[in-house]
Amino acid sequence: MASHEDILTSRERVMRAVDHREPDRVPIDLGGMKATGIAIGAYQRLRDLLGLRGSTRVLDPRFMIAEVQEDVLRRLHGDVLPVDVTTVSAALAPESDWKPRRLFSGREALFPPGTRIAEDPDGSLVLLDADGARTSFRMPRDGHYFDDISFNDPRATLDPRSFRPVDSVPDRELRNLETLARRLHEGTEYALLGWGYGVCFLGLSLITDRRSNVTMGLPDQWLMMLLTEKETCHEMMGRSVDASIKCLEAMHEAVGDRCFAWGIASDDSGTQRGEFIRPELWAEMIKPHYTRLCAWVHEHTQWKTYLHSCGSVFHLIPHFIAAGIDILNPVQTSAANMDPERLKREFGDRLCFWGGGCDTQRVLPTAGPEQVREHVRERMDLFAPGGGFVFTQVHNIQGNVPEENVVAMFDAAHEFGTYPRRAPKG
Repeated sequence: MASHEDILTSRERVMRAVDHREPDRVPIDLGGMKATGIAIGAYQRLRDLLGLRGSTRVLDPRFMIAEVQEDVLRRLHGDVLPVDVTTVSAALAPESDWKPRRLFSGREALFPPGTRIAEDPDGSLVLLDADGARTSFRMPRDGHYFDDISFNDPRATLDPRSFRPVDSVPDRELRNLETLARRLHEGTEYALLGWGYGVCFLGLSLITDRRSNVTMGLPDQWLMMLLTEKETCHEMMGRSVDASIKCLEAMHEAVGDRCFAWGIASDDSGTQRGEFIRPELWAEMIKPHYTRLCAWVHEHTQWKTYLHSCGSVFHLIPHFIAAGIDILNPVQTSAANMDPERLKREFGDRLCFWGGGCDTQRVLPTAGPEQVREHVRERMDLFAPGGGFVFTQVHNIQGNVPEENVVAMFDAAHEFGTYPRRAPKG
């Protein structure tokens, strides 16, 4: 256990926490991956409140989340930086290559090089591909992010023969990954979280590449196939894992163990009320493929395995752990059966909870700063003892969240996250 005098670097702090040891304080994440970030509108107002000047950048136009700059990270006590293959080229590009665009709020933000957006007569927006063709990503006028309107297209048919998971990382991306990881590892003390070329076996997440998603954008049909065409589904998921391992091998060669963990899957497996599929079916069909992927990571790297899975997943967590998942995000405590005290009691010694620090549905957008502060204190009392907890809110901070609440949340996490501490009575 760390004493009050042991002040750790962010990297040391995160590593102790994910190893289920108590560091000097609970680590804090804002923007370490695409589901722990903040919408660009809320981010711009946050910078105003903090008295910070300068341009702001949209990290990923689909989600309209901001790139969290180091001045904000320092002020809000953050400990994590992303090494994401999908944004690494933009991160290394000079700011002169980023594209300015006016937001619906009237303010300007910079978009990644190569971003192309068209405006329809009704004021809605559509993302264009590199050739200028319209994609299926649309944003209504005054919307907050782009929706994929091709999702579950009733006119399409899932053809297993056309599934071609990506099994190689372009050389340019590998060089950029190596450059960014080396620069951040040698030039900062932040913990580095890797992301890219993971798997998705239920098809309900956009953080993974659609080309490597076995559902091919048709999760309704895939869910039926899990019951009626099991051999075909196993074959497709097996090819997906084969492809992911080839990519992970190349990326590990590029970044080494400068990253402490890698996001091996973004696979939303729960709704607000329960799991998407029966836990027994998940264990039969999906668990073997998670197990093989996690085993490769643990046998060939020092990385922890990181899973993003929204919703009510309580009855799946034992299977996540048995499959080799080390870290779970976003810990959606507002969903059924996801009570923080129960999660910590039953799984806290075997699984690191990365999230759950503040309810973004019922508290962060609607409560006052003092209520947010008290809410975070309660979450710290439940999740922090014994380590195995990294503080972040449940998923991304949305555009309508008051900036005062954002500051109150992270300041409370810093204030109430110190060790040593005692578990709450009862």
